Amino acid sequence: RFHGEGYQEGYAEGSHMGVVEGRRYGSLHGAKIGSEIGCYLGFALTWHCLLQKCTDEKNSKKIRALDSLIGMIQKFPYGDPTYDKLQEDLEKIRGKFKQVCSMLNIQSGFRIGTERSSLTF
Repeated sequence: RFHGEGYQEGYAEGSHMGVVEGRRYGSLHGAKIGSEIGCYLGFALTWHCLLQKCTDEKNSKKIRALDSLIGMIQKFPYGDPTYDKLQEDLEKIRGKFKQVCSMLNIQSGFRIGTERSSLTF
């Protein structure tokens, strides 16, 4: 009987602590992804506005790549943490961001640290 009661109490406590730890972990990593995607979107929108004044063929390719990046970000499922292709779509956005940076001749690096987060150019 004591063994059974101890098991039930331990199981309940472990389940509760698992939920708390999972929520904390999910919030932390969700915030990191949100920060990264937000920086990419701000970058893309800013460059899109800057390049709209120029109408040559070279800039039209850059604008199309920026439009593609913006579209990918806008379709990203922020509200669905159970989305099965979340990591795959995130990697596609990162790849498109690197492509756009290459087209713009910008060295980019996105890093999130414990002290600060930054996007460097």
